[in-house]
Amino acid sequence: MTKIAVFAGGHLTSFPRDFAVFVGVARGSLAILRNDLPLDLAVGDFDSVTAAERQLIQEKAKMVITAVPEKDDTDTELALKVIFAKYPQAQVSLFGAFGGRIDHTLANLFLPSDPDLAPFMHRIRLQDEQNVVQFYPAGVCQVFPEKGMPYVSFMAEGDAPLTIEGAKYNLDANHFFTKKVYASNAFIGQPITVTLDSGYLIVIHSKDR
Repeated sequence: MTKIAVFAGGHLTSFPRDFAVFVGVARGSLAILRNDLPLDLAVGDFDSVTAAERQLIQEKAKMVITAVPEKDDTDTELALKVIFAKYPQAQVSLFGAFGGRIDHTLANLFLPSDPDLAPFMHRIRLQDEQNVVQFYPAGVCQVFPEKGMPYVSFMAEGDAPLTIEGAKYNLDANHFFTKKVYASNAFIGQPITVTLDSGYLIVIHSKDR
């Protein structure tokens, strides 16, 4: 399993180094270079960088994939498709997925809605210093705690009901209510079991500032 760090153009606060491959999404490529990390791959239309910055990316990146701005994918979606085509067993951590444009944040939260990325949803992890987001396909899944993240929230893509077992606040036939986001739950010393009939599950681990 290849561990790959992807740096997007949102708010970046941490730059971990224990990855085998570093990928920059458009402006995220500059963050990699400024933190003395290897830029193994740069992907995007690069319309958010200056001509000088683009030249720097071209010179420093081991590989550059340039897209036209008029495309169906976001730059992040395109980068992930390139990664999984080359590394189908990769475990991808996406940094800079939040804190920028709201439309980009929402696109990142719903990455598995893209049919090409859906088979790899369990290999994609969005994270910053305050949040970790994971994706699970429909069915029964076990969710484990993330160190330093006391809260866990659940969101079902689509309209299918979900059940939550083994958490501080369970959601089952005896106590069921419908919401889009079931927020501010917590672990009680064991994994949480979530059942979802269709679509996919978005799990958000978080902490206060």
